[in-house]
Amino acid sequence: MNIMTFFVVLAASCVLVSLVLGISAMVHHGNVGHRSSDQWMSARVGFQGLALALILVALLTG
Repeated sequence: MNIMTFFVVLAASCVLVSLVLGISAMVHHGNVGHRSSDQWMSARVGFQGLALALILVALLTG
């Protein structure tokens, strides 16, 4: 496993974790959870962008 593969897997893992935490916050914590859920979902979008950028870099350099 090279370093780019490691970073892509790490970014994808961050996407999954932020997705689960966002859904969990939305389901379990009422009104406060919905605000927290929005923050987690924004983080998820950022992680998805990072993962996509890393995949593109890996494809272009590999």
